[in-house]
Amino acid sequence: MSGFSSAFERLGAALSAIALQRQETLAGYLPRADWSADLGARTYTSGGVTVRVGLLGSYAADERTWLWGWANRQFGPDHPAVVPTLAVRELGERLAIPEFTTPELDLSWYRGPAAHGGEPIALVASGALAGSGYIGAGYDGGSAYLQVDDPQVPEAAFDPIPVPALLMSAVALFPRDPRLTLTRLLSHHRVPFRQTGAVTEARLPGGGTARAIFDEHGRLKNWEASLRV
Repeated sequence: MSGFSSAFERLGAALSAIALQRQETLAGYLPRADWSADLGARTYTSGGVTVRVGLLGSYAADERTWLWGWANRQFGPDHPAVVPTLAVRELGERLAIPEFTTPELDLSWYRGPAAHGGEPIALVASGALAGSGYIGAGYDGGSAYLQVDDPQVPEAAFDPIPVPALLMSAVALFPRDPRLTLTRLLSHHRVPFRQTGAVTEARLPGGGTARAIFDEHGRLKNWEASLRV
């Protein structure tokens, strides 16, 4: 494989803003400190805070490959930490997304904005699951990617103010369809919206409106939010 598949790129466009927002919320909840993990018990502890996790996969820095947890002989599909993440593979089978069904991915071709090709894989896989984001747990030679599945982690709330910055970060990773990225974010938070030509209008929680204006290439040109206080 050289380059992500069209199906993966579209799913990334749909889920990237949602997943990045979850990452921000998780980062604000989980202290950055010395950490430990017990995958048999499905726990990750950092700074005295313990959360429940599952294993998505791992990225090998030297080989520049991604290995799914279900394909890792140390774990496999029946491991307690892998079972909760098997829905990603099932989604890949249903939507014909090879990135989700190929046991090991060669990502040596990746030259995108993320640190390495494993990051977009983890982001989209995490976004496809109902959870609170993912953790990159570094080890000698790479990183294991753990899906956080714990109700004690706060849910990301909708805030119209940082939407432009969030969309810019999401579209930098998955530029295929910025309008899809925005509308999926709005739908995820149950924010009513309507699309008229190059304009997406949203009715904000608590009152007020927002308008997203896109240029002729589908890129976000302006975001206007009018809040009711």
